[in-house]
Amino acid sequence: MINPDFLFSKPQDERVDFDDKELIQLRPYGLSLANDATRPFLILKDESGDYVLPVAINQLEAGATLTQTAHAMLPLSVHTFSEKLLTSLDIKLERCVFVEIKGVHQFVRVYMNHHPRYQSMKFRADEVMSLCIHLKTPLFATKSYINKSKLMSAEIIGIAKGLNENPSALLRGHTYLM
Repeated sequence: MINPDFLFSKPQDERVDFDDKELIQLRPYGLSLANDATRPFLILKDESGDYVLPVAINQLEAGATLTQTAHAMLPLSVHTFSEKLLTSLDIKLERCVFVEIKGVHQFVRVYMNHHPRYQSMKFRADEVMSLCIHLKTPLFATKSYINKSKLMSAEIIGIAKGLNENPSALLRGHTYLM
């Protein structure tokens, strides 16, 4: 069994001492998709368009985000169960704040009310973006975080470009390597 205290451990390197005045509210703007080794990016922008936050997500999150924003289709979401469960428990996600970058992963802290044990939980951004968008949870980041994320996204794109230019790097060089 997974220890819940491990999943919801106290923050280590993340910044939680920000002032609300430092936070920039961001909205979904679009998805950057590619057919090569790069990860999809969810593009978030502030209302003025001055700040752009690229969020590296996985293909499942990209698909869920696209599906729930397609207005021509029947209302369909992979998050219907989660939404109904949260509603039945009277738990509301108040806001989602980008707090940390580790390697090529971004982390958010999701703040909520009426949870019996936690005021917030920390998740990898690529695990919760489509849920937060589905629930219309306000998304926030600081200027500093946005700048760090741009560097991280450039690194991801650079790694993918290197793999595309050198496909032999993906070949198995040893029988024990996958």
